[in-house]
Amino acid sequence: MKVIEIKKSVFADNDKDAQALRGELKDKGVFLLNLMSSPGSGKTTTLIRTINLLKDKLDIAVMEADIDSDVDAVKIQEATGVGTIQLHTGGMCHLDAEMTRQGLENLPAGGARLVILENVGNLVCPAEFDTGAVKNAMILSVPEGHDKPLKYPLMFSICDIVLINKTDVLPYFDFDMEKCREYIRLRNPKAEVIPICARTGEGIDAFAAWLERNVKEWNNQ
Repeated sequence: MKVIEIKKSVFADNDKDAQALRGELKDKGVFLLNLMSSPGSGKTTTLIRTINLLKDKLDIAVMEADIDSDVDAVKIQEATGVGTIQLHTGGMCHLDAEMTRQGLENLPAGGARLVILENVGNLVCPAEFDTGAVKNAMILSVPEGHDKPLKYPLMFSICDIVLINKTDVLPYFDFDMEKCREYIRLRNPKAEVIPICARTGEGIDAFAAWLERNVKEWNNQ
C-alpha cells in the first residue's frame, strides 16, 4: 500500500508540472511534440526527413533523449542544420515534465516554434510520464509486429498519431496492416494512423502536413 501511494504521488506531481509547462509553452507560442517508439523503429531517420520538409516553414529545434551517447543528436544536427541538444537521462528509461523543462531551457537561442522531443526508446516507461508536450506521437515498425497495440495498451492510448514505419519490408514479415489499425482503434479511436517508410520517404509528407497543421492550430487557439 505504501508503494502504491508513493507511485500515485509521483505521477500526480508530474501531471501538475506537465500541465503548467504546457501553459508556459502556449504563452510562448511553442509547440512541443513528444515522439516515442522502441529502439530501432526509425525515429531519427523519420525526424530527419520530416524536419527537412518543414524547416523552411517553421523554426525547429530538437531534444534527443538517451541513456547515454550523442549519436542521434549529432546525426540530426548534421543532416538538418536545426538546433539540437542531447539529454542524458542517467539510466532512467523516460523523461518527465521537469526533465523536459530543463531541456527546453537549454535549447539554442532563436525562438523555435516547433520543438521535437525524441524520447528514450521504450514502449513502457515513456508512456507513463506526461512530458508537457502538446501532442504525443509514436512509431511502430513493421518488424515489431501488428499485435503491439494489444501488448502495450498505454502507449497507444496516449498517442495522437501512430506512424507505421518500414512499409518497404511488408512482403517479408507477417504484418497485417488492417489488424494493426483495428487494434489501434480499440485502444484509441481518435488516433490518426499513417503508414510511412522513412528510408524512401513514403508517407513523410502526410506526417509533415499533420504536424504543420497542428502547430498552426496550437498558435491560433
